[in-house]
Amino acid sequence: MVVDQLSEDTVDRLFQALSDATRRDIVRRVSSEPFSVSGLAALYAMSFAAVQKHVAVLERASLVTKEKRGREQMVNANRDGLQRARQLLDEYEAIWRQRAVRIADILAEDNEQLGDALP
Repeated sequence: MVVDQLSEDTVDRLFQALSDATRRDIVRRVSSEPFSVSGLAALYAMSFAAVQKHVAVLERASLVTKEKRGREQMVNANRDGLQRARQLLDEYEAIWRQRAVRIADILAEDNEQLGDALP
């Protein structure tokens, strides 16, 4: 399981990175094509420095990589990091679905017992 393989700090960085709408949008954009940091900054109503900080958070979470091309810093999706994030979220989804099934089973049992107890 990916959950067991990742440290708590790694999982925290991943969820922190994905908790912000701007960062999720940056990941979406760079997943289809690389963008320079300045190109990304032009898309948002915030400073270049603020976009750089968002990219740094995504980079620490291994969701994007930066590559220097001449004077530009190109931001690319990190396919391995995104795959790991997807697997992690899939595992959490499976855990919650299992819990929902168990709750439904308990409720069904309770309803059966109530039905048996009625005259």
